[in-house]
Amino acid sequence: MNEALARAEICRIGKSLLDRGYVHSTAGNISVALDAADGGGFLVTPTDACLGFLNPSTLAKLDDNLQPASGDRASKTTLLHQQICATARALGQDVQCVLHTYSTHCVALSMQPPVWATRELLQPITPYFVMKVGHIPVIPHLRPGDPTVALHVAQTMRDYPIQPQTIRAVMLARLGPVAWHSSPANAMATLEELEETARCCRSSNQNLRCCRATKFRRYAIRSRPFGGATRRAPQQQLCRVITGIYGL
Repeated sequence: MNEALARAEICRIGKSLLDRGYVHSTAGNISVALDAADGGGFLVTPTDACLGFLNPSTLAKLDDNLQPASGDRASKTTLLHQQICATARALGQDVQCVLHTYSTHCVALSMQPPVWATRELLQPITPYFVMKVGHIPVIPHLRPGDPTVALHVAQTMRDYPIQPQTIRAVMLARLGPVAWHSSPANAMATLEELEETARCCRSSNQNLRCCRATKFRRYAIRSRPFGGATRRAPQQQLCRVITGIYGL
């Protein structure tokens, strides 16, 4: 992403997240990897900055080695963002943005025992959660900014027992989710879907059951995500991918 657009997008989504209650106070941080044509490196939100009141001109700009180039002092989680970006790209993902929030419902769930043997935050309780988020490994609690967090997250991404490409986020226990994607807008959408699924899980007074394969087929056919009735093969392929992710 070019630098001018990245500065504008970081400020736009930061304000959107605060206005809609996905972040609060000075919690949370955003980074964007810059295009090589702009010299590479990263734009990062400043430490202790409120995401709803960011100034495009004071965002921290770092080179590829995380050395400061301009702007305010970068967030203390910058190393985590760099490691996620590098690891995800090595695994074949198109990653331009990393987003970390302290979203209330996700944090609350992380204080309970993970529901999966693989230490995942949520079960596949809705089709959109499965399609747009995927697996959410829980990373044990360490202090904010601890450099070993970055190493732990990167190793989890590489060694995850399913497909690394299905992971678009991890949950830092008691600290909040970290999501990454091809653009700030897509990273924000992933984070929103994750937090809203966590909200649904916490607000339910019943035992939640996982979606089954037949449900996913029904959703795919009704929504026709690839167009009209003649495009059945891509729909069937989508069903196989979704159901295969969770072994349904």
